[in-house]
Amino acid sequence: MSEDTPLSADERAELERLRAENAALRARAGPGGAGPGAEPTPAAGPAARRRWRTVVAALLLVLACLLAPLSLVAVWTRNQLTDTDRYVATVSPLARDPAIQDAIADQITAQVFTYLDVQGLTTQALDALAERGLPPALAGQLQALAAPIADGIRGFTRTEVGKVVQSDAFADAWVQANRVAHEQLVAALTGEGGGAITVENDTVSLNLAPFIQTVKQRLVDAGFSLAARVPEVNASFVLFQSADVTRARRAFNLLDTLGVWLPVAALVLLAAGVYLARDHRRALVGAGVGIAVAMVVLALGLAVFRSIYLDAVPASILPHDAAATLYDTIVRFLRAGLRTVLVLGLVVAAGAFLSGPSVTAVRARQSLTGAIGWLAGGAERAGFSTGPVGTWCRPTGGPCGSAPSPWPRWPWCSGTGPPARSSSA
Repeated sequence: MSEDTPLSADERAELERLRAENAALRARAGPGGAGPGAEPTPAAGPAARRRWRTVVAALLLVLACLLAPLSLVAVWTRNQLTDTDRYVATVSPLARDPAIQDAIADQITAQVFTYLDVQGLTTQALDALAERGLPPALAGQLQALAAPIADGIRGFTRTEVGKVVQSDAFADAWVQANRVAHEQLVAALTGEGGGAITVENDTVSLNLAPFIQTVKQRLVDAGFSLAARVPEVNASFVLFQSADVTRARRAFNLLDTLGVWLPVAALVLLAAGVYLARDHRRALVGAGVGIAVAMVVLALGLAVFRSIYLDAVPASILPHDAAATLYDTIVRFLRAGLRTVLVLGLVVAAGAFLSGPSVTAVRARQSLTGAIGWLAGGAERAGFSTGPVGTWCRPTGGPCGSAPSPWPRWPWCSGTGPPARSSSA
């Protein structure tokens, strides 16, 4: 069509309409494309606030994960310090452990023979026999028996001490002594010291005087009258010996003070972090995984500290196997607690993840739905009635929408509830 060809009436009307529409659009846009009637564009302020909200939420979750292992240690320490039954439950198995029994029996035996020079007494007795006119050769042979006789007496004493330590009476005495000494343990850990359990020169010790007195009486009753010469002594059994005992005592005092507030602070930070996060579900997944990782770090820390402790205790004071048993027994409740929190964190993270829209989560939910239906159908085909539980779990139709869903349609979706049972059933 030529430019000089006149427009028809319809074409001119369409042209005018387009020009008017274009003018209206320009008027709404205004100069620079942002007129007074235009929709406001997202400002930098709200975007910055959203970024800061994400940063604060992440920081709160990280702090909560860092406080989680400290909270667990604080709770465990507080229980050991303030709950006598829990403390007794912790140390009671030590009285039945063979390594601990051997270590205590060796120390008690050594303490007894500190005051009894059996070989010297044996030598004096043999010299007295030789002075009665024995032949020199026979007297020399008797003198050679002094050491074996002394060793035999020492072995007899060690056997009797072992019987005492392995008896039920010793286990009961161990429990009672620790129960009575619990308050003194608290005093020792808080720096006051004294009592049956003491902290001195970086060493934590248990007073063995009551047990030595019991062994002394048993030896006398068994016919070893020389044991009556053993005086009352305050021998000690070393529980811990390390240059870090003083620092550990300060840490215990601090954890005892914070034992109530650290768990509360960790929970508050965790809840606040999840609440402030833009995606609550992802924040919950991160929190669960973070708590689990923190528990793994705590477990590794306990393993490292175990090696440090075993290296710090001289074998001459406490045998390696006894020291390992002592450490493992004392921290077993702490290990059980961290395992529980670890599993809980993983369960929360898995639940939050599987409730999300990811392909893996949707397929997992579909598989779970199919498994529930398969199990219910198999049970019913085998003649087992699943009852109301099966009715509740079985996917049903109804006005819940026809769109496919990874979750089963539960009975309440249809508004009819479980199917009515016949009167003859």
